[in-house]
Amino acid sequence: MPATLHEHELFAGRPVLGGVHHVDLDIDPHAHDFLEIAVIGTGHGRHLTSQGARPLRHGQVIVLRPGAWHGFRDCAGLTVANCCLSAQALRGELAALYDLPMLRRMLWTDPVASGTHGVAVTTVDPAAADEAITEIGRLERDLGAGQSRPGRVLGRLITVLGVLADGRDPEPETLDPAVHPAVHPAVAATIARLEAAPAHPWRLDDLARAVNLDPAYLGRLFVRYVGLTPLGFLARLRAERAATLLAHSTLPAARVGAAVGWDDPTYFARRFRTLVGLTPTEYRRRIRSAAHAPLGAAKTGEGIGGW
Repeated sequence: MPATLHEHELFAGRPVLGGVHHVDLDIDPHAHDFLEIAVIGTGHGRHLTSQGARPLRHGQVIVLRPGAWHGFRDCAGLTVANCCLSAQALRGELAALYDLPMLRRMLWTDPVASGTHGVAVTTVDPAAADEAITEIGRLERDLGAGQSRPGRVLGRLITVLGVLADGRDPEPETLDPAVHPAVHPAVAATIARLEAAPAHPWRLDDLARAVNLDPAYLGRLFVRYVGLTPLGFLARLRAERAATLLAHSTLPAARVGAAVGWDDPTYFARRFRTLVGLTPTEYRRRIRSAAHAPLGAAKTGEGIGGW
């Protein structure tokens, strides 16, 4: 399995991370528990996903949902600008982005509908890509400034997203609907059901019955479109909700687990560590330490998204 990069190690409590990078080495396959947008500039390389390796082109925009994985091969003078959004922030201070149709399509719909396990690749005009890369460079400088600039950072993020949304092709790079079909209605309905009540003691049989499908068939559909089984998706969703409660509430860890559907504290700690990389107690300590650290001392990682 690819290694997973965690926002608690990279974001220092902030909602956004960004940087412009010049890559001449391979980047090993890796997953994220945050959302990443990678804008491709000049240079050469190949993009590796579950669908294989494909040549990169100036103007490509790669969007990876949390849990998706990718890598880079045969890079030579490749410019990649990445803008990463905290999964917690997408349910909190950045949740309003979902209400904008053009951003909902780019950040939520396309990476699921693409059939590539959470990875969507689209193309913008090279000039738009260069403009977005410039704005991401400015975002990187704002994040590295010696003082907090939340308004300016938010403004840079909106500018980057706007440039990319305006410059997109009419359709994502899903040329063959037999290979990259639209998301199945039963999958969309099940995701909505799980997100509405993640603490419910869901069983695969119950989920399948609600959409009038055989449980095994629903499981295969989920793996095809999401890259996870329905219960695997539920576990990731619970871990994300638990991370939010650990960061923004004073509930004891055991009560956090119960609040998201894991009543057994030992099982909660084990599942959370598997999915997030830290125990609940360690995660809370790390998040609070990062939130109170001086901005200049915050860890931002090295390379693309901390690669």
